[in-house]
Amino acid sequence: MTATDHDTSPRAMLECMLLIRAYEEKLASLNAGGNQPGTCTAVGQEASAVGVVKALGADDRILTNHRSAGHLLARGADAGRMMAEVMGKRDGYCKGKSGSLHISAKELGVILTSTIVGGELSLATGVALSMTMQRQPGIVACFFGDGAACEGIFHESLNLASVWNLPILYVCENNQWQAFVHRRETMHGEYVSAHAAAYGMASATVDGNDAQAVFAAAQKAIATIRDTGKPYLLETWTYRLRGHFEPDDQSYVDAQELAFWRERDPIPRLSQRLLADLSLTVSELEAMRLRAGEQVEQALAFAQASPFPELAELTTDVYA
Repeated sequence: MTATDHDTSPRAMLECMLLIRAYEEKLASLNAGGNQPGTCTAVGQEASAVGVVKALGADDRILTNHRSAGHLLARGADAGRMMAEVMGKRDGYCKGKSGSLHISAKELGVILTSTIVGGELSLATGVALSMTMQRQPGIVACFFGDGAACEGIFHESLNLASVWNLPILYVCENNQWQAFVHRRETMHGEYVSAHAAAYGMASATVDGNDAQAVFAAAQKAIATIRDTGKPYLLETWTYRLRGHFEPDDQSYVDAQELAFWRERDPIPRLSQRLLADLSLTVSELEAMRLRAGEQVEQALAFAQASPFPELAELTTDVYA
């Protein structure tokens, strides 16, 4: 497996977040222009993805959900191959067969992306059990949302992981929305992490829009898993600034709530912190933005130049 980029400095995290934002906004703009299939973005959740993934080691495995671009890019995925995959092109990570909702990248330890809500939760225990039985190093990081935490498989997965002492980092990216329904309509209580206690599992809730806080919390959680061999539930409290699936006008979202969370956008937040402590200059920040934009334009050019798969590919890499 290719080792992930282990530069965990705040500047590196900011640069990665800028790339993720530029990538997803490009996909959204292409869709708005009628030149791109629809996709689920995680704009506003970049700190959660970067903070957790940057804390993982090269031997760790990832199972993620339909808002996976941030996790993949933070892990070191090539933006061009990702965009080619979204467009159904041959040079994508899965030869154009997965679209944006099922990307896997074995060389990065990304086992799967599941568009089935909670689907990754049903498989994380199996991956972790396999690693444990084969005495393989590393842990399993399983990303899911607050909607999946309302599924029965969430409780089944946590129960098995606890009973079997499986090295799983459950990461609930609580972005407040379950498709077009606010979490307050579907669940009591504010925090998903509270469920962990019933399974004798350690847990924490962290400000998911603070990349440094997420990174520190993830480091602590991962160290606990490595020391004990037991699972851990980390909840990142964040917000999805774009709609459920592109295109989406967010007409169902309260304008005041959206404005409240826009003020807590993780990218300006970290940018302002680094500018204030003189870790970053305005010109350096602008250079970062330009690099992110250039990378995405190069990725788009690569994806557009990639051919569609040959018809013979229809029956390859298929399990019967």
